[in-house]
Amino acid sequence: MKKMSFVDTTLRDGHHSLWAMGMRTGMMVPVAERLDEVGFKSIEVCGAGHLRKCIRELKENPWERIRLMSDRIKKTPITFMMSTSVTVFDITPYSVLKIYVERLAAHGINRVQIIESSNDFDNRLPAVLDMLREVGIEIIIGLVYSISPKHTDKYYAEKAAHAASLKPDAIFIKDPAGLLTPERTKSLVPSVFSGAGEVAVEFHGHCTTGLMQACYAEAMKLGIETVHTAIPPLADGSSQPSVFNVEKNARLLGFEPEIDVDSLAPISNHFTEIAERERLPIGAPLEYDLAQYIHNVPGGVISHLKHQLSQIGVVNRLDEVLIEVGKVRAELGYPIMVTPFSQFVCSQATLNVIAGERYKQITDEVIQLVMGHWGKEAATDIDPNVRDLICNTPRAKHFQNWEVEEVEISKIREKLGGPSLSDDDLILRYLAPVQEIEEMYKAGPAKIYSTGERPLAHLVQELLKRKRFTSIAIQAGDDLIQFN
Repeated sequence: MKKMSFVDTTLRDGHHSLWAMGMRTGMMVPVAERLDEVGFKSIEVCGAGHLRKCIRELKENPWERIRLMSDRIKKTPITFMMSTSVTVFDITPYSVLKIYVERLAAHGINRVQIIESSNDFDNRLPAVLDMLREVGIEIIIGLVYSISPKHTDKYYAEKAAHAASLKPDAIFIKDPAGLLTPERTKSLVPSVFSGAGEVAVEFHGHCTTGLMQACYAEAMKLGIETVHTAIPPLADGSSQPSVFNVEKNARLLGFEPEIDVDSLAPISNHFTEIAERERLPIGAPLEYDLAQYIHNVPGGVISHLKHQLSQIGVVNRLDEVLIEVGKVRAELGYPIMVTPFSQFVCSQATLNVIAGERYKQITDEVIQLVMGHWGKEAATDIDPNVRDLICNTPRAKHFQNWEVEEVEISKIREKLGGPSLSDDDLILRYLAPVQEIEEMYKAGPAKIYSTGERPLAHLVQELLKRKRFTSIAIQAGDDLIQFN
């Protein structure tokens, strides 16, 4: 029997997709050792997009998160999801990227899944791969799936060959918007295999259209031997398929899963209790949504877009914005709808709708994209009329001769805090303002979330933490418990 390996996405992509990156470090730590015993090929613990979220909103140190998890996960490689930049939305100098990679390794990251948002593997990726190899990190290069006239099976065969030429440890097919169908999977996977040659290929998709479970089954039939799955309640919805569903299907297809699926129940119960207690979404299979194939926006980006439209009082225009997203994407040469391009396109579409005139206002990021600053491939196939319109705006002149300033790290360190600034804090300050970082440190260490207690015991425990109460009384019928 062929073996089937599993990469767990629960602690990274699972809550990124369903909880808007809202999982706290203290929710992860209690299950770390259990996860380490399951037999996963790797466990995702964090990603580039999570770092700023940890600092600004959760008031948690992302370095502490990675360190606490790596201290407890000893057998299984732990994965970080990254692009060729630190903040995701900027083009980072190599000097900063080098420190960034070194700190990831120092805190325990030993596997990186890396993507270039246009699959333009000549765009800064080779230099970053050299940095990762220097610190001994395993490299998995992503082929980001998309639908457009140019994203053909031939395109993906050529991209797989290019990725393989960079000598990664593996390649993974990444479908961030859940656009794959079982039929396209049947042609895509063999095309990627043909280009990848001897390099292993993994499979990673989102359940946004309700078809991904069937796509995983087809991929396994075609020879995929490593799949990325999540543990309920952080599976399905806009997340990855449930590990329980995929493991069962793998067995029915004649594979021998390399995980102990029975050991996952306590982990699933832990996160379900937290979801119910904190009123966080619980993933469930979604209905088929044809609109996904028109706008291509990943589910997590749609939820953020809806929130932003609510803040400015125009959430009723969401459908109008999503239709405009499809038009803007076509005019900009069909950029792949993954971070940061999905956000660039959504922002421009929103401006077009709210302003009542298309391209009356144009974001700096769209100007940079059109002018090639996000890579040559990202700037190809742009509608000539739209290109002329954007390049002839007064703001475009500002970016005409713009290029990334490759600044020495000593100068960046001086700018951010001086020669005594640690490498950890240098990266934090590159990501966020000093005030936010100080607030993060003041918040103290991560609070550990315990589960599995009786509801009454948990209630008493939580009430006793509230300093504003001088006494607490709990009564049920004739029974009375009082604390003074």
